[in-house]
This record gives sequence, structure tokens and C-alpha cells, in this order.
Amino acid sequence: MRILGISGSLRRDSHNTKLLRVAGRMAEAEGAEFVEFDGLKGVPPYDEDDDVADAPAAVARLRGAIAGADAVFFATPEYNSSLPGQLKNAIDWASRPVATNPLRNKPVAVVGASAGMFGAVWAQAELRKVLAATGARVAEGEVAVGHAQDRFDEDGNLNDENLADQLREVVEALVAETKPAEIAA
Repeated sequence: MRILGISGSLRRDSHNTKLLRVAGRMAEAEGAEFVEFDGLKGVPPYDEDDDVADAPAAVARLRGAIAGADAVFFATPEYNSSLPGQLKNAIDWASRPVATNPLRNKPVAVVGASAGMFGAVWAQAELRKVLAATGARVAEGEVAVGHAQDRFDEDGNLNDENLADQLREVVEALVAETKPAEIAA
């Protein structure tokens, strides 16, 4: 089972990328292969005029990475009470064509971290809504890592056992959601 991880943050020392990597280690402990997508910054703004058979290379790479995964794990920051534009833009590209997009019927999970106290809960809700609209199967569970700058140790691990347990539950839910599809294949 291959899980693709996508951080909605472009920042080098992103709390969401750290959170994604913790989730990746947990997924690997569950027997999954976890691959982090690193091309979000290169995805151009969505323009239907450019959405042709020969899509931009960064878009083809994104779509291919999603198509090649059995599930996708998202970690999102919150910008202005919603998900970041670059992440929404990438999902807009990945959601086309509607009937056969690589997110359709794909198990996905959403978590988030922010420097504020609420842990990107609104962004997570918006991202779940957008992913459901693409036809993705959104796994249950939420992890809201507030005050993220204080939640990771020097090795990038969560230093709050309750948050680690919540994250593990989301990872396990995504793995469980993916296994039936894997068995049927």
C-alpha cells in the first residue's frame, strides 16, 4: 500500500510538513509505503485553457503521484480561516477531468497544524469539503495541532502524547480505508 503525503505549506520549516512526516512514520509502522510530494510550489495557477491533454509538467507530476498512490494524506495550515491557495489550486488541477480524476474514490485523510491555538480546524473542514467534492473518500478523524511551534521535539516528533495518539488514529483509519480497495484490486 502506497500513501502519498501532501503538505499544504510551502515553508521550509513548516509545522505541517513535520506533522506529515510523523504521520508517514506511523503509516510505515502500519506496513504502508509513505511518499512525500515535494512539487506543490511548482504547480501553476489553474487555468482551464491550459488544462489540455499535454498539461503543464508540474500538473502531470501531481496527477501522476496521486494516481500512483492508494491513498493521500494531507496536512494543512490555515491562512485567513481557510486552506492555503496553493493547496486548493493543486486540488483544482487534480480534480479534472471530473469523472476520471485521480482523487475520485481515493481514500484521503486531513490533519493540520498552526501557530495559533486552534490548529487549523477551519482549514481542515474546508479541505475535507473540497476533497469530498472531487469524489475522494475522506477518512474520519481530526488532528488539530495548535501552538505547533511548541509541539515538536528536536527530532521532529510530536511531544504531546494525546496529539500523537490522535494522529495515529487518523493514520490507522486511512490505512483501514485503503485495505478494502487493495484487497479488491
